[in-house]
Amino acid sequence: MSEQQAYEPKIVAFLCKWCSSAGSDLAGVSRIQYPANATPITVPCSGSVSPMYILSAFNKGADGVLVSGCHIGDCHYMEGNFLARRKIHLVKELLQFIGVEENRFRMSWVSAAEGAKYAEVVKEFVEDLRPLGPQEKLKAQRT
Repeated sequence: MSEQQAYEPKIVAFLCKWCSSAGSDLAGVSRIQYPANATPITVPCSGSVSPMYILSAFNKGADGVLVSGCHIGDCHYMEGNFLARRKIHLVKELLQFIGVEENRFRMSWVSAAEGAKYAEVVKEFVEDLRPLGPQEKLKAQRT
């Protein structure tokens, strides 16, 4: 088995407590098969995800970062996902500026009733990350 075939991307997934995290749970209890590459971190709202959380995830060795929240217009906090959408645009520009491939970062809108959609988002993200190989640009050098 070659090194490229053995590579499995590590994903940090920041999931809105009210929608995407519940969608992730639904995928699990429904026994929907999807890659176990994503480490879920439940946040109160996708709008509460700081760009520093995203950069820190990459710094600690993530190959990809997913931010997932309620559908636009369905935010528990009224405007949180609008705020998230604005931040995400800026984060993409920052990652491009520092030389990190834009495919290493993803935003999705997944409701609590969309377990199958959450599984598909993770599956597609893993498939998109595999050809990129390990993320080394922001990874902290450990000695």
